[in-house]
Amino acid sequence: MPELPEVETMCRGLDCVVGGRIVAVEFPRSRVRPLAIRPAPATLGRRIAGRTLAAVRRRGKRVVLELATDDRSADPLWLAIEPRMTGLMLVTEPPSSEHVRLVLELDHGRRDRPRRVLFWDRRGLGTITLYDRAGLEAACGAGKLGPDGLEVTGIELAARLGQSRRAVKPALLDQRAVAGIGNIYAAEILFRVGIDPRSLCRRLSAEAWERIASAARSVLAEAVRFEGSSIGDETYRTADNRVGRFQHRHRVYGRADMPCHTCGQSIVRIVQAQRATFFCPRCQTRPGSRRRP
Repeated sequence: MPELPEVETMCRGLDCVVGGRIVAVEFPRSRVRPLAIRPAPATLGRRIAGRTLAAVRRRGKRVVLELATDDRSADPLWLAIEPRMTGLMLVTEPPSSEHVRLVLELDHGRRDRPRRVLFWDRRGLGTITLYDRAGLEAACGAGKLGPDGLEVTGIELAARLGQSRRAVKPALLDQRAVAGIGNIYAAEILFRVGIDPRSLCRRLSAEAWERIASAARSVLAEAVRFEGSSIGDETYRTADNRVGRFQHRHRVYGRADMPCHTCGQSIVRIVQAQRATFFCPRCQTRPGSRRRP
């Protein structure tokens, strides 16, 4: 579930731990599904203990912690955490103890900063990976991820997707084309521009791609301001354990059979590439088709 706005919110919520030195690393034992952790937990813990959290950044849908050292001859390392469906980065108490997957104990030399960073994941689909500079670039660089959704341009989208025979909504989920957009925000973006999610990419004009890129930047930035979307059982929370608020501004996602806020037509739910898609059949049209009266 966590997409660009949720992961960006997690990263911003971790600003308060930057500068903290890692004094202990724990991977709590649990009987629930284990995570993919590379290298092995014991090795990873030894390599990052004693390092300082120099920065927190986002790469697509990953939280990336830059880990520095006082040894000027030692290169920095990066701990990349991909929350996937139910992962959370927290600086407060977790929703449950059994699903805590990683604990970083910190020393800031002051008492007004959080002493721990937790990664919590109920379903166990997230990943924790330690990279050097070359490894980070190979995994999260331009060869793997497209331009960020908060910055993408119409020219970039047209170049990457304009000749594709795929429908536009599943295509926007391709992280190699544009990084950070997931199921929720692809639906919301296409509603904002009035494009049917079943429209084929190769039939969209340069002007349509420009409108999609502009809407992507706008919708994602707005969702970041509202700290993401907490949907369903509200598993997603901010780093200090608050629900997001952008779900109250959804125009189509999760609103099947409810009236469109713009025209009153019922929102439709279909399945594309094994993912639910929501759209308004009156407000959103395909290239060359006429808008319904």
